[in-house]
Amino acid sequence: MRGVADFVDPVPARCAQLLAQEEVDVALVPVIEYQRIPDVSLVPDVCVASKREVRSVILVSRKKDLENISSVALDESSRTSATLVKIIFREFLNREPTWSTHSPNLEKMLEQNDAALMIGDPAMIFPREGLSVWDMAGLWRNYTDLGFVFAMWAVRNNAFERASNVDFSAARDEGVEHKTEIVEQYHKLLGLSRESLRHYLDENISFSVDDQLRKGLELYFQLAHKHGLLSELKPLKTVGQ
Repeated sequence: MRGVADFVDPVPARCAQLLAQEEVDVALVPVIEYQRIPDVSLVPDVCVASKREVRSVILVSRKKDLENISSVALDESSRTSATLVKIIFREFLNREPTWSTHSPNLEKMLEQNDAALMIGDPAMIFPREGLSVWDMAGLWRNYTDLGFVFAMWAVRNNAFERASNVDFSAARDEGVEHKTEIVEQYHKLLGLSRESLRHYLDENISFSVDDQLRKGLELYFQLAHKHGLLSELKPLKTVGQ
């Protein structure tokens, strides 16, 4: 396949850009980009998702109640999570804060905003004293009783043949089998306890799409379209359909 491994910038938004520009045939993308990139299909059953709390996608504020938040700084790294925050406020809280996009620096994000969306490693290691923290997958679960899919592999429709030799499920399973090594790596990198990291991989993150997650994904797309965050709504199409 063309350049699938040649990622210079590994953040999800960059992966989506490479796929949209046809610089790669396959990419792990924020799920919202499936709706925005034409002529792509999703790889079935392989995902990055959470059925309850995810821990690594959070909204942080010095205010104690979501209803008192009037401005939100969005982490520029993930468009799916930014869309999720807007859906939570518009659909379930009936509120419309002002939105701005920032690099993931919590202190600077909160200087001029009531709340900040943080994702990934920065969301798991900052000091939380004096701050309110809402887990975005947890909020979604509370309001919908469904899990949330953050990212999936997307394949260009004209690249099915080139991508057919990649076994994504096997790659996922191989990664799951190496959790101990992954835990050790991130224990050294982030300073989090091995127990906390193991719990994150075992309990907070799901790597396979079941019926609950699929329903959550479909509802997410529907609400994004309802609230003007998607100009068009296309049905879920997976490779092989």
